[in-house]
Amino acid sequence: MANSVPRETSPNISAGLPTEGDILTRRYDLVEQMQFLYVRLVRARDLPPSDPYVELRLGNYRGTTERFLQRTPSPIWNQVFAFEKDRIQDLNLEVVVRNRTVMPHPFVGRVRFLVPDVPKRVPPESPLAPQWYKLEDQNGTLLAAGDVMLAVWMGTQADEFFPQAWFSDATSISGDTRSKVYILPAFWYLRVNVIQAQDLLLRFHPESSDLFVQVDLGRERLRTSFAKKKNPDPFWNEDLMFVAQEPFNECLVISVEQGNLAEHVSLGKCVIPLKNVEKRLDGGPVTSTWYNLDRPGLSVVDPYKEVVFASKFNARISLDGAYHVLDEPTEYCSDLRASAKKLWRPSIGSLELGILKASGLEPMNMGARTDAYCVAKYGPKWVCTRTVVDTLSPVWNEQYIWEVYDPFTVITIAVFNNNQLEAENRARGAMDTLMGKIRIRLSALEGNKIYTHSYPLICLQPSGVRKMGEIHLALRFSWSSLNVYQFYILPLFPRHHYIFPLSPTQIDILRNQAARVTALRLSGAEPPLRTEVVYNMLDVRSDTWSMRKGSANFKRIENVVGGFVSLWKWLEDVRYWKNPVTSFLFCLFCIIVVLFPEPIVPLGIFYLIFVGLKRYFKRPKHPPFIDAELSCLDITSPDDLEEEFDLFPSQFGGERLRRRYDRLRSIGGKAQRIANEVATMGERLESLRSWRDPRATTLFLMFCIVSYFVTLVFPARLIILLWIAFCLRFPRFRSVLPSIPQNFLMRMPSKRALIL
Repeated sequence: MANSVPRETSPNISAGLPTEGDILTRRYDLVEQMQFLYVRLVRARDLPPSDPYVELRLGNYRGTTERFLQRTPSPIWNQVFAFEKDRIQDLNLEVVVRNRTVMPHPFVGRVRFLVPDVPKRVPPESPLAPQWYKLEDQNGTLLAAGDVMLAVWMGTQADEFFPQAWFSDATSISGDTRSKVYILPAFWYLRVNVIQAQDLLLRFHPESSDLFVQVDLGRERLRTSFAKKKNPDPFWNEDLMFVAQEPFNECLVISVEQGNLAEHVSLGKCVIPLKNVEKRLDGGPVTSTWYNLDRPGLSVVDPYKEVVFASKFNARISLDGAYHVLDEPTEYCSDLRASAKKLWRPSIGSLELGILKASGLEPMNMGARTDAYCVAKYGPKWVCTRTVVDTLSPVWNEQYIWEVYDPFTVITIAVFNNNQLEAENRARGAMDTLMGKIRIRLSALEGNKIYTHSYPLICLQPSGVRKMGEIHLALRFSWSSLNVYQFYILPLFPRHHYIFPLSPTQIDILRNQAARVTALRLSGAEPPLRTEVVYNMLDVRSDTWSMRKGSANFKRIENVVGGFVSLWKWLEDVRYWKNPVTSFLFCLFCIIVVLFPEPIVPLGIFYLIFVGLKRYFKRPKHPPFIDAELSCLDITSPDDLEEEFDLFPSQFGGERLRRRYDRLRSIGGKAQRIANEVATMGERLESLRSWRDPRATTLFLMFCIVSYFVTLVFPARLIILLWIAFCLRFPRFRSVLPSIPQNFLMRMPSKRALIL
């Protein structure tokens, strides 16, 4: 673990800039330029009756079109193949049409191209138009019938066909290896305030059963507590909250149940489309509505026909768009905007990421090979690179861009091994393996500067911690105005989080629910992004108790209070005159303070300025990364790792032992959160002078300089009196929103993101 520090690299990323000798090259400046031979197969016509397919031959490379069971003389393929230029060993490209109905597949016809004669094409030029080519036989004679429509050109990874191309190193793989971009819809909080029900037709005696309300939204289900009054008119007045996604095509199912949690029957049910639910963007009240409950076994009540009798249900239901829906821990957030687009601020810049390559990867599959791909997440946009198969040093050279709305956000990048390329693995449900994950905080980056670093891929496994290799990235955060500085005095989250705050328990439940909704959405895409990948990226087990994380958080507290402990020990040494000279000078200093107290505050501020300027020359030169020592990776025992990788609830045997063990883990999780909050606050104070966020430290030093001159002009007693009067002001003159110093401090980085 000695090399678990990012190293600055010097990739040849200038290859993507326009040069005089190559006017076709576009600006693609965060990755090394790669040349590909693209073949776009569109369709064919006038072929013999058969099940035709196309085989591409280029030296040792072979590529075949997918089978669509098209027994037609005019098949349609619409497939793109890409051959990396540096691996091309033959200058002859053959496009061969074969018949799949007979074994061995007979030759139908072919088209040949010379690679040096292929035209170059780089966007923003328009796509190369496919053309009809006559098929020829094996002797080079044109056939009387049979044409194929295709286009062949030489391009780069900036080509718009790059994401959908089948690459030469994976054309024989049955699984999908192409790069893709996923855009998540906006998530909203759905609040269901269950008030009461009336005129229920009870199925059992009230004394022998309980009444509660069950609410379903998609695959999520929540229940209220038992009604205190077991009669046909029960009362609850409880809030149930869900995570809903635009465009709100789902329906909310509300059912009043009688019985117990294990066995219960429905007394009535109503179905409410989310499109009919009131959307709330402010703190205005939501009107309560009475709904008819359809009794089981009866036909659905016609909304246009007068209902003679029906049980009633009263609730307030609203979609709250003024909150930000958290799907990851606050310290790792990649988006802080409210759900409703009307409440968004304009973007302040852009984040560009170049995923260059990986090196020295550990073998993950049989035959000492690895099929690696990279996933990056920022805001609602997830990107997945192509899978480079059968290599321990994959080269991706793919570039992506995001809009940035808040500089105090984090981008997450992870490397996975693709275990879905073989049919046997897919049949037995093999999961993609995490090989390492890094997080980069945007506020730690200087504006318009390109960061090129190699980051170690550190992975924690049941057997211990391992370095799985390195990933090479290029990163640039571009912003062109001073508006980025105003974010330091704004609340971290939208106003609704402070005016109508959610409890920590609600936030945890909703965050896990949002993670499940995200996983369900992405796993249903084509091609899917697997559930284990989404959960790893969102770090859904971040708050689960483990001895290692608890030790790491307590070590953070020790680091924060270590300065105060050292000061206390030094004062004890002075008190007992262990160093007479030091003790005498300290007594002299105390006498001067008593006689001349005015310079004390200016001297204290001057000391902060001196320390800040002194640390400027030792400021970090690279983005923060995983701290192996802080993560307690070197002292973690196998028992601790077994506990950390154990599921919740525990998988150990013994019902009583499991209940006690899970209770202990729950208590430990709360203690861990408290320790994390204490450590985070101390580290944020420490970060004011650490230059981890250059703009924040600059603002803090400017404030100190101004404060220094203010304390020189105004007496210290007056400043202290005004400060006490301000802190003890009447509550009527206070704001429900956090103060400017609180907002500034909440945006400071901590070391939580550095813990693996």
